[in-house]
Amino acid sequence: MTGTDFGQAVRRWRDRTTPSASGLPAGGRRRAPGLRREELALLAGISVDYLTRLEQGRAARPSEQVVAALGRALRLTDEERTHLYRLARLAPPGEGTVPVHITPGVHRMLDRLAGTPVAVSDAAGNLLLANPPHVALMGERRGRERNAVWRTFLGAVGRVHYTPDARRALEAAQVSALRTATLRYPADRRLRRLVADLHAGSARFAELWDAGTVGRYAVSQKTVHHPLAGAITLDCDMLHVENGDLNVIVYTAEPGTEDAERLALLGVLGTQDLAGQDA
Repeated sequence: MTGTDFGQAVRRWRDRTTPSASGLPAGGRRRAPGLRREELALLAGISVDYLTRLEQGRAARPSEQVVAALGRALRLTDEERTHLYRLARLAPPGEGTVPVHITPGVHRMLDRLAGTPVAVSDAAGNLLLANPPHVALMGERRGRERNAVWRTFLGAVGRVHYTPDARRALEAAQVSALRTATLRYPADRRLRRLVADLHAGSARFAELWDAGTVGRYAVSQKTVHHPLAGAITLDCDMLHVENGDLNVIVYTAEPGTEDAERLALLGVLGTQDLAGQDA
């Protein structure tokens, strides 16, 4: 198999995937019914330039993370996703690894919440999918910044600010959840590498991990400091999907409030400013 085989498959599936099937507005005149490169890149969390090089066969050996993200964004079936991994010369995810497949039911739920900031993450805290309102609210995440635990311990300061007590509770809960994931998915190499890198790079993470810390962090509201819309206090609800071990995070505002108006403003601002990120 060659990089061109991989790129041609991605292009074929991009052409067949309509914006409406991906939860995006059709918007404007289109030369073809499928997704534009910019749209697929946004959905997959990769750059347009990199997607172009993949499709043209000028980028070889995409990572597991990139292949998984493209499979989700293109809404591939299990068989198609396996084929895409093999075209990339990667072993498809198997037993003992963190599930990254977003089920059709979760996709349909996100489609019905098209105007609401929603994100989906896996059991290791990796962001699998963020809809456009979520990207507008929180900023775009690339690379290791797509992992919530990495952002907490080694990432830049984001748009959500925590009190010292809330920060400590969040850290303990994330370490506890990551430890649970390593026990549930012992064959996942990416998960083991994430833990090793966090342990080496963050003294605070190493302290909590070595101490066997467990904890729970439940938050009903978050105040997001958006660079254009200002401070927005939102209700934050996390839904767990047993089938696939996924977490769905939904942000809403009380109708008729200033926060609701600012959240609506983000629908106009879109993703003009992608700087700054948080969980």
